Amino acid sequence: KLVDNKSLGLVVCLDLALPDDMIQPLIDTNLPVFGTSEPPEKVLTFVRHNIVKLLAPSCSMHGVFMDVYGEGVLITGESGIGKSELGLELVTRGHGLVADDVVDFIQRAPDWVEGSAPALLANLLEVRGIGLLDIKTIFGETSVRRKMRLNLVAELKQFDQGELMERLPETELFTEVLGQPIRKMIIPVGGGRNLAVLVEAAVRSAILQLRGINTIQEFFDRQRKLMEQEDGF
Repeated sequence: KLVDNKSLGLVVCLDLALPDDMIQPLIDTNLPVFGTSEPPEKVLTFVRHNIVKLLAPSCSMHGVFMDVYGEGVLITGESGIGKSELGLELVTRGHGLVADDVVDFIQRAPDWVEGSAPALLANLLEVRGIGLLDIKTIFGETSVRRKMRLNLVAELKQFDQGELMERLPETELFTEVLGQPIRKMIIPVGGGRNLAVLVEAAVRSAILQLRGINTIQEFFDRQRKLMEQEDGF
């Protein structure tokens, strides 16, 4: 039956012995056999978890992945715009580095995208003019994270002179990562702008929105009520 079912292998749990009449057919078919002292339900959970992990959709993206206030924030933008420098400043402000330059993402659940650093780049941050920094060694173990759920994409953008930017966007921005909609914010880059503070504020704003508090919508509602009151006079 094992051969007819085209089984890939056999796992014998609880250190049980194989019946004598099964040994020779297994040898003849060259079917792998594994033995374990664990119960079947634990083995099934382990196998299911690893199969899902191996077959789950995944991708790699360019950017700096940070833990900011417990939220996974992917900082993106053109090369040389200052992503890694921003990541370093966020680390000095008590936040955690997940990955720099290349971020590996995998879909852990239907609405859960998780990011981590490739093994080669773990704990490392490249800063132009300085080189590679081992964040864990310099700032301690609490300054790095092994993995984080992706909650927000913060895109750094240099606006050209004369280019208009919507100051109060009425609709929320989203981008897709592995088919999942991820909240996105565009942060203008310019002289005198403290990008670390802006990212922190963006994360706090995103947390409020997840709690149902939309500051921009409340402002528009307040403005509309004032206009209606003025029209009433």
